[in-house]
Amino acid sequence: MAYTLMANFATYRYHLSMVLVQILSAIVYFITEAAFNQGLNTFVYVSYRFILAGLLMFPVAYFIERKSRPKMTLVMFLEIFVVSLFGICLTFIMFFISMRCTSPTFVSAVYNTVSSLTFLIAILFRMEVVDVRSHRGMAKILGTLISLAGVTIITLYKGPALQNVWGTPIHMKRLSIHENWIKGSILTIASCITLSSWYIMQTFTMRKYPAELSLTAWISFIGGAQSAVFTVLVQHKPGVWSIDMLGIDFWAITYCGIIGSGLLIFIQLWCMKEKGPVFVSMFNPLQTVVVAVLAYFVFGEKLYTGSILGGVTVIIGLYLLLWGKEKDESYTKSRELPSSHSVELKVANKEEVGSAVKVEP
Repeated sequence: MAYTLMANFATYRYHLSMVLVQILSAIVYFITEAAFNQGLNTFVYVSYRFILAGLLMFPVAYFIERKSRPKMTLVMFLEIFVVSLFGICLTFIMFFISMRCTSPTFVSAVYNTVSSLTFLIAILFRMEVVDVRSHRGMAKILGTLISLAGVTIITLYKGPALQNVWGTPIHMKRLSIHENWIKGSILTIASCITLSSWYIMQTFTMRKYPAELSLTAWISFIGGAQSAVFTVLVQHKPGVWSIDMLGIDFWAITYCGIIGSGLLIFIQLWCMKEKGPVFVSMFNPLQTVVVAVLAYFVFGEKLYTGSILGGVTVIIGLYLLLWGKEKDESYTKSRELPSSHSVELKVANKEEVGSAVKVEP
């Protein structure tokens, strides 16, 4: 029994890790929104969060990867600088501004387009191959389209609200900041594009700098520093940098810096190195479901039938995409094994023939 459980865990460790990422990321939505409602500046939050993550990850990366870490060159540093700009500074600033203009449920729903965008970009860079004549290729295409359809349902169709008969254990104070829906929608879509590009860029960077912990530390710290420079340029009041050490803003920065940035980015890099960027992005739809459940049962937000219908549709598309991805990997492995086996047979036959020739007078 224990052996079977360990074998299953070894088989699905990447899947379970990405599910954990989505659950912990969903918590980030609400603790961040609570901090924003208490007056925490968006730019300051991004700066503190990722600088903290980088500073905490550097010592860990130094001791664990001191023998395997590649040498940092100027070219590699500049590449990491660009990766940090796309993945941290631009993506997260636009992301959290859009969340203040809309809502966590809306943003998490629209963010499901990241998996489809990443899939399309990966095809352009020939990182993904789609055989439309096979069942696995059609599953990947249909899964992408069904996921997009689910996101469209969540975004455009609300339907009647479900009545919450259990009550809400946590009441979150809300400010009237969710009013600029158009601006929030545009920023959400823009951050989806930069995040999808970031997934692809990280894959190329990982090949040149295969040290997940060190790369996580560098990306987090540089991205936080870039956000700090941007904050200084747009926020001219020194008071925005002050935070309440006992308030929700401190705990939001601490949790999101250690867990939301350091740990989660490391897990994503690890899974991306082993399974590819499309695999990592395919789990984003689960975050929408977790956010909707927490918003309804814990924080008392209204849950509409459109969100339920769209969430189920997104999950169906996700499983189709995962199935196609797994079948692709199995097919690739099955093609590689016979070729390597045939090479071994040819070598063995050559040796047998050679030895037979030597025996002859």
